[in-house]
Amino acid sequence: MASDLEQRTQAWHEIRLGKVTASRVSDVMAKGRTGVSATRATYAGELVAERLAGRHAASFSSPAMARGTELEPDARACYQFETGNDVVEIGFVDHPTIAMAGCSPDGLVGIDGLVEIKCCNAAKHIALLAGGSLDGQHVKQVVWQMACTGRQWVDLAYYNPDLPIEMQLHVRRIERDNEVIAEMEAAVSDFLAEVDATVATLTGLYRKAA
Repeated sequence: MASDLEQRTQAWHEIRLGKVTASRVSDVMAKGRTGVSATRATYAGELVAERLAGRHAASFSSPAMARGTELEPDARACYQFETGNDVVEIGFVDHPTIAMAGCSPDGLVGIDGLVEIKCCNAAKHIALLAGGSLDGQHVKQVVWQMACTGRQWVDLAYYNPDLPIEMQLHVRRIERDNEVIAEMEAAVSDFLAEVDATVATLTGLYRKAA
C-alpha cells in the first residue's frame, strides 16, 4: 500500500510508527564482531518503545541532515533537468508481504524506477565524482526501496551546489537484484519477529503486574 502523505509531517511519522524503514534497514543488517550488533539492538529497542508508547521516537538531526532536507527540492529539480526524467513524489510505501516494514523514496521515476537524493559534503561528493565507492548504507536503503515498491532500479542522485554547475549532480544507478532482496527480506522478517516477541513479553508482564 502506498501513501501520498507529505514526508516529514506528523501524519507521515505516524504511519511509519514501529516499522522497519529503508533509511534504517542497514541497522537491521548490521553484524557485531562477537555476537549481536549494538546498532541492531539499539534499533530494535527504538521500535519496541515506539509500539509500546504509541509515538515515534525523537530523532536526531545534525546540521548536515538539515542541509540535506533544505536542498532536496533543488536536487530533485536538477535531477529532472539533467536526466529528463519526471519525478513523482510519494509518502510511504508498505512492503507488499512483510507487515510493519516499508520505505519512503524521494520519488518515483516512470513505471520502473525510483530516485533517492543525497546531499553530501564537498569531500564525499568529489570522491564520488572521481569514481569512489558508494556508501553501503545508501545501497542497502535503495535495495529495500525496490523490495517494497517492486521497482527495477534506483538512481542514487548526489547533489552539491557548492561545486561548478557541471559537477553538482552525480548519478549512480542501482539495478534490482532479487537474490540480495530475498536475503534482506529474510533478515528483516527475523528482526521483526524479535521485536514482536519483546513487545508481547513486556505487554504480558505489565498487564499481570497491573
